[in-house]
Amino acid sequence: MNKVLIEVSARHIHLTREHVDILFGKGYQLTVKKQLSQPGQFACSEKVRVEGSKSAFPGVSVLGPERSATQVELSLTDARSIGVTAPVRESGDIAGSGGCKLVGPCGEITLEQGVIAAKRHIHVSTEDARAFGLADKQVVSVKVDTCGRSLVFGDVFVRVSDNFITSMHIDTDEANAAGISGEVYGEIIV
Repeated sequence: MNKVLIEVSARHIHLTREHVDILFGKGYQLTVKKQLSQPGQFACSEKVRVEGSKSAFPGVSVLGPERSATQVELSLTDARSIGVTAPVRESGDIAGSGGCKLVGPCGEITLEQGVIAAKRHIHVSTEDARAFGLADKQVVSVKVDTCGRSLVFGDVFVRVSDNFITSMHIDTDEANAAGISGEVYGEIIV
């Protein structure tokens, strides 16, 4: 049976070097708060205010390392609550996505695009992909058995790399729908 750890990803921001300079000051270096499950990825001590047309989130976590494009990842509930558009997309696919304002301690940025609701996905190591019979960019389903909220997540995008630790990423809306808390595993259905 192909089991995968399910990790819940709360709202967060990935920043470019240029935007780190604007929000936190020229030459500022992001501070590693804790390492994340995927090698080289980390949560930063820094937080940014994310403003929409209706409201704002005052302290959204920044994740590192810096990226080639700034990206704000929100759940659909988050996006609606502050008045921004967040199409469901793969990470990095920000063309034509929603916009917002980012406010840091040293400056602010108006993003014309970059706000998405991340498409649910599984990071799979190359070794596990062979063992599970999975291929990069394959779309699968994942069955989750929880007390009173069991469900099957469809349209789960598979990403395979030698650099990945095998785990599934969903947002807080999806986790709440399935009643996920603590360590939960799902069954990959091909």
